[in-house]
Amino acid sequence: MENFINLISEVWNTGFLGIDLGSIISSLLVILIAFLFRGFIISIILNSLERLASKTKSALYICTLILPLSGLIGDIATNIVKAFVIFTIFSALANSVKPIFAALSTSSWLTASMQMWLERASKFIVWVIGAAIILDIFGIQIGPLVAGLGLFSVAVALGAQDFFKNLISGILIIGEHRFQPGDRIEVSGQLHGIVESIGFRSTVIRTFDTAPMVIPNKDLSDVKVINHGEMINRRINWKINLIYSTSVEQLESIRNEIKDYIIKSNDFTTEGDLDPVVRIVELGGSSIDLMIVAYADPMGFAAFNEVKENLIFNIMKIVKSNKSEFAYPSTSLYVESMPK
Repeated sequence: MENFINLISEVWNTGFLGIDLGSIISSLLVILIAFLFRGFIISIILNSLERLASKTKSALYICTLILPLSGLIGDIATNIVKAFVIFTIFSALANSVKPIFAALSTSSWLTASMQMWLERASKFIVWVIGAAIILDIFGIQIGPLVAGLGLFSVAVALGAQDFFKNLISGILIIGEHRFQPGDRIEVSGQLHGIVESIGFRSTVIRTFDTAPMVIPNKDLSDVKVINHGEMINRRINWKINLIYSTSVEQLESIRNEIKDYIIKSNDFTTEGDLDPVVRIVELGGSSIDLMIVAYADPMGFAAFNEVKENLIFNIMKIVKSNKSEFAYPSTSLYVESMPK
């Protein structure tokens, strides 16, 4: 067991490119904590590391001690043990990323989509560093390997232009807080639904017929998107048409009763600039037009339609009680008798 501890110590001190693992991990933790600082993050990391590290088995190392391995085979077995040690350490680091972001899920600046993206990116970075250290243990130089993949990367990049366009568009959507999962968005004449997720390449929107619609991020970043999820108030903007035989006194009574109903109703907001507007606004071609503008609190589709229905019923009762009627487009035809 003492030899095993010495082996771990050797791996820890050798590290990557002459930098010991302690310094690498410490630097990562400092950056992470500086970026996502919270009082209880440290305890979460330590608990996660302790729980994950306790699952590490030393059976492979014991086998290398029992079996008479020497020379090249012995070196390979030792390197495999070192690789497993590195894998265990970075596996613990990668798995500690999720609890960290879960602890920060209540932060106002960290949205659900941003949390998902940062979590995936952090895990990717941790595993890339871990893989580089493992390759270095087996004598594989990272520099020449990266240089050798340069031309291949250029070819891949040329063939994956749409992917990178969607990736950048997704970053802009999340960074600019255009919409978040759970928001109801609308692109006029094209789509209307609830955002379910914002991925690296595409966004999933659940339309009102419950079918999912997968849309590339670049198609959502280049169009005018109405985010109903960010609305402050619901608005009703109607024009009621009354017959021309309605007197001025009847019009004033209808106007005042409709406004009183809106003000006294719990369905509408009337504070500040949200005072309802009920006015006679136009003498139309076949009607006297009454404009109604009122505001309600943000609410779902079904609840808002119930509010509108109640208002319609009350308007009908008010118009009828004032002995007037609703007008509709009509044409009068006058026929004159012709002389024989």
